[in-house]
Amino acid sequence: MERPLTKHIKPGSPPLNLKDYLQVGGYNGLHKAFKEMKPTEVTSLVKASNLLGRGGAGFPTGVKWSLVPMDDENAKPKYLVCNADEMEPGTFKDRYLLEGNPHQLIAGMIITAYAIQAEKAYIFIRWAYKKAEAELRKAIREAYEAGYLGKNIMGSGFDLDLYIHSSAGRYICGEETALLNSLEGKRGIPRTKPPFPAISGLFGKPTVVNNVETLSWIPHIVENGAEWFKSLSLTGTGGTKLYGVSGRVKKPGIWELPLGITVRELLEEHAGGMADGYRFRGALPGGASTDFLTEKHLDIKLDFSTVAAAGSRMGTGTMIILDDKTCPVSFIHNIEKFFALESCGWCTPCREGLPWVEKILASIEEGTGKMEYLNILKFHTKYLGPGNTFCAHAPGAAEPLQSGLNYFYDDFVRHIDEKKCPWR
Repeated sequence: MERPLTKHIKPGSPPLNLKDYLQVGGYNGLHKAFKEMKPTEVTSLVKASNLLGRGGAGFPTGVKWSLVPMDDENAKPKYLVCNADEMEPGTFKDRYLLEGNPHQLIAGMIITAYAIQAEKAYIFIRWAYKKAEAELRKAIREAYEAGYLGKNIMGSGFDLDLYIHSSAGRYICGEETALLNSLEGKRGIPRTKPPFPAISGLFGKPTVVNNVETLSWIPHIVENGAEWFKSLSLTGTGGTKLYGVSGRVKKPGIWELPLGITVRELLEEHAGGMADGYRFRGALPGGASTDFLTEKHLDIKLDFSTVAAAGSRMGTGTMIILDDKTCPVSFIHNIEKFFALESCGWCTPCREGLPWVEKILASIEEGTGKMEYLNILKFHTKYLGPGNTFCAHAPGAAEPLQSGLNYFYDDFVRHIDEKKCPWR
């Protein structure tokens, strides 16, 4: 089984320096792109590979790049931004790549910047990722010294400067336009779209924002081709995926596996099954802002379309497990408390609705809830849903709540009837 993204990562050991990375073929994709391909050919190759964004939304990467104007002098300068904020609860895949192989990301960013002809690139990194930032800074220095960054890269006439921006640490900055506002020194709130960042992004200029895992794929796709990338998966979309599992399993962790493995395979073969004395009740398949999957979903494929058809989202591919000894109401309350705190406050449904949801859940958990509260919660899942808020923050927050009310309704009722949490 090929594991292109993680094959040179050895947990507990420092990442490869530039010399060692070159010895294992690192930067081969960059050399090929600069010496054999035009910028538009790189974009066409990525589009043909059907690489879907690995940040959560699953938007086709090549399509996003193709929206950038290429022949308009007034559109310059252009920018590339790597979203390394990774504030989604339960998600730690990008940290693994940043700490384990920073040169892989840098190579991907250089090729991407070349494809869209961006002159400056930024890594917008979560403030708490101190080790990842330190490794990135070392790798960037090496890349400059080797001539992979700076002026006239590899004699191509193409210039690129790469900067690290340590974020202030807000969940909303995972939304690309809020990220751009923060990068400009403004309040981290979403922008109205259109215009989309590919037309008017950072400082009003064309900008592409991609996730760490997405950009790390670019050098491999350029070096090996679109068909190779497609062959790695078990579905019509290409590549492997970094899947993570946290919760009461025997071996929580992260693995690079073919896109399209089943929930059961991930849980039982790689995470070792449930910890002794615990039974599986459900899982959030792609971080906290996704709908629950339950036992009836154990044999579905973990890819973007199949998970969506099951009523959830692939998201980041990092699964949070709910076991039979954890109160589902408390589990959901903890999530909604996070989302209420992280609302940027820009639109009324999110600013006012999420704190109400959190207060209602707290009262149910504490034993003071009433049956009519459940209807109020259902009302909120509808009016916090898609199309009613300025961005996807509140709709994402509503997903674990709406599915939790569906799958664990009896547990909510028990709290109200018994006037206490049955798990305490």
